[in-house]
Amino acid sequence: MVAYERASDPGIRLTRRGRAVLTAFAACTLLVAFWLTEGPGARAGDGGHAPAHRQTVVVEPGETLWDIAARHAPDSDPRRTVDRIIDLNSLSSPVVQPGQQLRLPAR
Repeated sequence: MVAYERASDPGIRLTRRGRAVLTAFAACTLLVAFWLTEGPGARAGDGGHAPAHRQTVVVEPGETLWDIAARHAPDSDPRRTVDRIIDLNSLSSPVVQPGQQLRLPAR
């Protein structure tokens, strides 16, 4: 009777294709992680990345977005400024309430 020695377990052996797939997966994972931390989604709330010249205003009683836009950018079309204020503050409508704080777009 011949005794067979069991070879030590060589572990996982990857083929060339397996190494390519593993490398691509790792690269995609790093790309997604970078995009989540540095990409557009990371700055959605302006988390401290707002320019120094960005202003805020508190809405006074009887004041409208049109009034605020005309005062903030008198040389610009108020309609465009109103749209930018709505987008910047994620407003669902152009109606504002007294005491509401609004971020104004950079000039």
